[in-house]
Amino acid sequence: MNNENNQNGSNQNKDSNNKTNKNGMIAIIIATLFVFIFVCWIREQVERTTKQEITYDAFLDMLNENKVESVEFSGNKIMIKPKVSETEKPLYVITYYTGYINDDSLVEKLNKADVKYQSVVEDSGSGILEFFMWNVFPFALIFGSMWFLFRPMFKGGGMMGVGKSNAKVYVEKETGVTFRDVAGQEEAKDSLTEVVDFLHNPGKYAKIGAKLPKGALLVGPPGTGKTLLAKALAGEAKVPFFSLSGSDFVELYVGVGASRVRDLFKQAQQKAPCIIFIDEVDAIGKSRDGHHGGNDEREQTLNQLLSEMDGFDTSKGLVVLAATNRPEVLDKALLRPGRFDRRVIVDKPDLKGRVDILKVHAKDVMMDDSVDLEEIALATSGAVGSDLANMINEAAIMAVKDNRKFVRQSDLFEAVEVVIAGKEKKDRILGKDEKKIVAYHEVGHALVTALQKGSEPVQKITIVPRTMGALGYVMQVPEEEKYLMSKDEMLIRITTSLGGRAAEKIIFDSITTGASNDIEQATKIARAMVTQYGMSDAFGMIGLESVENRYLDGRAVMNCSDETATAVDQEVMKILKECYNKAEKLLEGNKDVLDKIAEYLIREETITGKEFMRIYREIKGIPEEEKENTVDESEKKISQEETKVDDADAK
Repeated sequence: MNNENNQNGSNQNKDSNNKTNKNGMIAIIIATLFVFIFVCWIREQVERTTKQEITYDAFLDMLNENKVESVEFSGNKIMIKPKVSETEKPLYVITYYTGYINDDSLVEKLNKADVKYQSVVEDSGSGILEFFMWNVFPFALIFGSMWFLFRPMFKGGGMMGVGKSNAKVYVEKETGVTFRDVAGQEEAKDSLTEVVDFLHNPGKYAKIGAKLPKGALLVGPPGTGKTLLAKALAGEAKVPFFSLSGSDFVELYVGVGASRVRDLFKQAQQKAPCIIFIDEVDAIGKSRDGHHGGNDEREQTLNQLLSEMDGFDTSKGLVVLAATNRPEVLDKALLRPGRFDRRVIVDKPDLKGRVDILKVHAKDVMMDDSVDLEEIALATSGAVGSDLANMINEAAIMAVKDNRKFVRQSDLFEAVEVVIAGKEKKDRILGKDEKKIVAYHEVGHALVTALQKGSEPVQKITIVPRTMGALGYVMQVPEEEKYLMSKDEMLIRITTSLGGRAAEKIIFDSITTGASNDIEQATKIARAMVTQYGMSDAFGMIGLESVENRYLDGRAVMNCSDETATAVDQEVMKILKECYNKAEKLLEGNKDVLDKIAEYLIREETITGKEFMRIYREIKGIPEEEKENTVDESEKKISQEETKVDDADAK
């Protein structure tokens, strides 16, 4: 039955195309005739302008006045070329002609006036060639040019094809993607699997009265695999797949977008069952309330899309998929049941999801037996599928550059750093003083991390500059995936971020610009604690900020008065100051460790987390087997030191 429908639809398309081509041919012929007539008229006007008839008496007067340069006898005409002054050359020379009269003395007069003359013998066979060159050939040339220029207009179904949908159509298995190629999005795949089953077995759903969802909206951050999921759905369902972007509907001419929507759904209904996928649907689906701006063309396109989604019959197996990372700007009418019935969240993958994604992208890459993808997944918290794919590819490129046939674990960790911080800048050499400042700054971060209970372990410390602007950094890897963060953990992060500035102040009694990013991150966490998470004693559980564009930059917007905003700033400064003071106390109590590890880092430029902890235990005299108690003992010492400082302040 589906094959018959497809055959009927294809026949209708052929008839429509033939009719369009026929109309286009007629229009081109008519246009060619108009252009040809215009060209002939122009040629006649030019001939009238450059050739002028005179009487035989006037011709003799010109001879007597020595104004003739040459004469040509052609049939029953005498063509006269006048003399032209060398000082006054006109734009074009007028050629005179007169009728031939039997004058025996004409040759004598021409010789006397020293005029060149000749007789043209007409070729009787050249008439056909002349007719072809001056009439048939120009017409054929104009027709060919018109056909080349205007055929796309009629072939596209409108002026330059602007009214025709330009969706890319992938028929059946041509997408080359199935659900096996999509990892880390199990919940999203489950939501779409039902659609596949409905397209394959519509009868069992019809028996119970269930209807196929008209549309599904894929929502998530960039790079999470929304387009890949849509292609996988088409690959699993083995039906035609119409793919286009929301911006494809937008044109300069008003009404073109609506025309393209109509044409798209017309094509889709002829090939049903099928799937329509509109990527970046927010380009045409923005709210019409005026808050987000708009124009008549976009609103007409949106209105047409709404009416088309209401009009088609789901029993034919037509499904509309759309993807966006800005669902908050979409029109409410587009999101109501009956249009986009389902919202499928395609969020950043968790630890298990990242491991699965790494396995998918690593299946065609030669990996060493020592590679542990779970460690890489732990080190890439917050990464999306496209980031992980890029990391695997960068690691493979590094292995090739080193003339190795297998990718090692070190390549993968280096690839993580390349994606996060950029490549090493080998040509940037820090001065002796700057190198020392950067080393103490980074060791300050790492040491504050090691001295706080509940902080993430240090994986690597380096002072090698990177292309994204970092002169050095400390890489931390969590021991497990976390979905919640306590107040104490947030304070630990703030304290760790400010450890670099505290180390600069303690060692050099001066500060530099190197802590700008640290201050930015610490301020962001502290402000979120006060305004979003209710972790401030001064304000309690009140929401003072709302997050816009959650799936993009996640920018926070204040929802309070100016007086409250001022109080928020004071509370944020209080949190930052307390955390900074704590970082200073931690480092002052372990200045010997700070100096020795910084010296080692200056010499080596890069050290691992294991080397860092080994040096720390050696300086503190902590045996290897007691390493688990390191943080607890350090915390006891720090608490004792803090108590002494508080007592001194009280006195």
